[in-house]
Amino acid sequence: MTTLERSLPPVPAVWRVRAGVELKEFFRQRESVVFTLAFPVILLLVFGAVLNYNLGQGVGFVQYFMAGIIGAGILGAGLQNMAISIATERSDGTLKGLAGTPMPKSAYFVGKVVQVLAVTVLIVVLLLLIGTVFYKVPLPTGSDWVTFVWVTLLGSAACTIFGIAVSSLAKNGRSASATITPIALVLQFISGVFFQFTQVPGWLQTIASFFPLKWMTQGLRSVFLPDSFAAQEPAGSWELGRVALVLAIWCVGGLVLCVLTFRWQDREAR
Repeated sequence: MTTLERSLPPVPAVWRVRAGVELKEFFRQRESVVFTLAFPVILLLVFGAVLNYNLGQGVGFVQYFMAGIIGAGILGAGLQNMAISIATERSDGTLKGLAGTPMPKSAYFVGKVVQVLAVTVLIVVLLLLIGTVFYKVPLPTGSDWVTFVWVTLLGSAACTIFGIAVSSLAKNGRSASATITPIALVLQFISGVFFQFTQVPGWLQTIASFFPLKWMTQGLRSVFLPDSFAAQEPAGSWELGRVALVLAIWCVGGLVLCVLTFRWQDREAR
């Protein structure tokens, strides 16, 4: 073995182990699985059954709604699930215990990220399957798949980092759901998840533009809708370059915010 090979870090097996632990823990919690996976599916089925009217140019509401509901699913897996689980583990002493072990702290976050990514893939596959089979929503084609993948990955990363950051807002695990869920619901309403974004009042559109969900759903609409629908966006185009920029800024800025605010214990325990 050369000197260079000896200087390279070993394969981070502890990361893989921690990722496996996080996945097992998630799927053992039926409430989390049902809420995170089933909620966007139920929304799609209900809204599709009630509001499947034509928006013009052969586009039905479900086709328009697909971008928003995928965005809501990603937000649920990244922001809600992440923030609530971290706050709960902080409150019950899990984080304090992990911080006192030889396990690198990075392994904890890697495990969480892998869990969110796996859940996000499941959500996206389920929603695409249901949308295609039951509502004949056309799948992306050609380069639209590339856009779909990078918007989904960047959006998931931004929402996950956002979730880690806002987990510190909850005073303890008991208040986590009551603290985090309203934030997610408000973002969904003002970001064009439940109806056309053009129907959102201008001042709420401005507020939504500061958060990743609005940009993620806009990027996803470019995948599912004809190019002619770009004229209905606030800027008159899909602004994919700006979508990428804002989501990337959220990832970088969110990491800084996490470093500054993350706590391994409840405030009241100090």
